[in-house]
Amino acid sequence: MSEYVSNLMAEVKAKHPAQPEFHQAVEEVAESLSIVLDRHPEYRTSKVLERIIEPERVIIFRVPWVDDQGDVNVNIGFRIEMNSAIGPYKGGLRFHPSVNLGILKFLAFEQVFKNSLTTLPMGGGKGGSDFDPKGKSDLKIMRFCQAFMSELFRHIGPNTDVPAGDIGVGGREIGYLFGTYKKLRNEFTGVLTGKGLNWGGSLIRPEATGYGAVYFAAEMLGTRNETLEGKTCLVSGSGNVAQFTTEKINELGGKVVTLSDSNGYIYDEEGIDADKLKYVMDLKNVRRGRVKEYTDEYKNAVYTELDPNMDHNPLWNHKADCAFPSATQNEINDVDAQNLVKNGVYVISEGANMPTTIEGINVFQADKNVLYGPGKAANAGGVAVSGLEMTQNSMRIPWSRKEVDDKLKNIMNSIHKTCIDTAERFGHPGDYVVGANIGGFLKVADAMMDQGVV
Repeated sequence: MSEYVSNLMAEVKAKHPAQPEFHQAVEEVAESLSIVLDRHPEYRTSKVLERIIEPERVIIFRVPWVDDQGDVNVNIGFRIEMNSAIGPYKGGLRFHPSVNLGILKFLAFEQVFKNSLTTLPMGGGKGGSDFDPKGKSDLKIMRFCQAFMSELFRHIGPNTDVPAGDIGVGGREIGYLFGTYKKLRNEFTGVLTGKGLNWGGSLIRPEATGYGAVYFAAEMLGTRNETLEGKTCLVSGSGNVAQFTTEKINELGGKVVTLSDSNGYIYDEEGIDADKLKYVMDLKNVRRGRVKEYTDEYKNAVYTELDPNMDHNPLWNHKADCAFPSATQNEINDVDAQNLVKNGVYVISEGANMPTTIEGINVFQADKNVLYGPGKAANAGGVAVSGLEMTQNSMRIPWSRKEVDDKLKNIMNSIHKTCIDTAERFGHPGDYVVGANIGGFLKVADAMMDQGVV
């Protein structure tokens, strides 16, 4: 670690104590940016990185709501408006018991670079609540969403801040949130993305993050004249990202053998084909069941319960070619990374946000055979299509499925090219981490320089 990064991290930890995920995200980016800050001292003099690290605005509010039994509940709501140098704040809302200020700041910080890489005019933000929608009735979730939006609506707008979904916030939640916003503001605008197709949503938006991660993996393989055809793939998670990652891998001729949830994972050596995926989608999206039930339907699959005391996740300890971590942050540590490499995995395309620890990233980068696509590049497809949804809303014109999918492919191709070209330009050929971090930083940094110290 350079002296500059060491001093910066000491300052960040002093200003933002007890936020380890945020510290991790900043450190990973700052290490890469040492090169560009040495070449361009004007960024250091103007303290551009220090300004990006500090959110422009942090909004914290209480969310009181009444459940089906008439009992009053109180949750915490957040919105981190991180950086608006290149466009309105853009980033998801997460409803999960683990949500806290540090996690949302890490997600918002990552979002700044991710949105910049898409080439679309979007700043970075993130928000959510410690509310847990799991197992709750539609009525409870509607009441919570209405209470949450009754405060958030003051701080967002189509040209100010445009939230989307994230963990725990799908089409149902977006619908309740949008309906409340529309009523409170008395206007129909594209203030949320991930909307229903009948009321301003975009085709391919639910699929976009998963599809994009697979397109990015295909681009990485293309640098070695390979494709996903015949590749065995490990996928974690079983939500939106994991489902559509699996769907696209199947379309491109690969075979997915794992899916997971917070309780454990299934391993199906025969592969999770289209029919099995249809079962998973019904299980998770309609019945809201647990992935363990997959083995009741498909007897050859094996379910493994998660043991939190283990120093590794056995999901990442199977023979495969590619890995698509699509669950949550820090799900791959250094032991997991070593197991992946040992078992022949040489393509990692992150569908989740920061799913690999810094130690795990170091393992991947130490092996020159490994193609490692960090989340801010590989999973940018979701926010890219959110940006396309914003464009369609502004134009009042819906695009066809093919139009949106073609645009998504082109954006992922462009992100890949930016990573490759930037890494080469700064003396780290083939390093997608350096390419993504510097490529995302430069556009935001130049905009901030142009706009003065604000």
